Amino acid sequence: MQLIRNILFAKWFLVLLLLINIGGTVYGYIWYGWQLEQTAPIFWLFVPDSPTATLFFCFAIVGWLMDRHFRIFEALALVTNVKYGIWAVVMNIFTIIQLDGNVGWQAYMLIASHGLMAVQALLYIPKYDFKPVHIIITAIIVLHNEIIDYVFGQMPIYSVLNEYMNGIAYFTFWLSIGSILLALFVYKRSLLVARKY
Repeated sequence: MQLIRNILFAKWFLVLLLLINIGGTVYGYIWYGWQLEQTAPIFWLFVPDSPTATLFFCFAIVGWLMDRHFRIFEALALVTNVKYGIWAVVMNIFTIIQLDGNVGWQAYMLIASHGLMAVQALLYIPKYDFKPVHIIITAIIVLHNEIIDYVFGQMPIYSVLNEYMNGIAYFTFWLSIGSILLALFVYKRSLLVARKY
């Protein structure tokens, strides 16, 4: 276990992880290009959820490489990577079921890459150093994005799932709440660890 932790926190591994996340972030923004073309500019910031989540993680990694904590980005990275990682896995599996498996390789690539988004966010729980104010700001940002997505109709487009949008919105709301509560748990855990030492 200690060996795995040493590798995860080694600077060479963080650099590698940063490069992977930069690549994934760029690819993600390109992937959303077609939807952004159909979106009013006022909503552009709210459409590419997953690449923005990995962008937050990039900023968190840069802080760690500098032996600093960009706390707001750490909180945003944890909450959004877990939320959108799980969300995309569930939506793509749901799509595969709806289409009886008649999907391209991209669906399976999205499941794997988004699953890893959530995993990486969880693996670095010991590294986060955010405070309650950062969790509050993150909660406001994430829940505001929820409103933009499901009230103003700017969520990622999965045409085959349109008829389930109310259920998806409900699921997504509680996924957001769960991810925010996870951040609160991580903060409480950091307090316990600090008291122990």
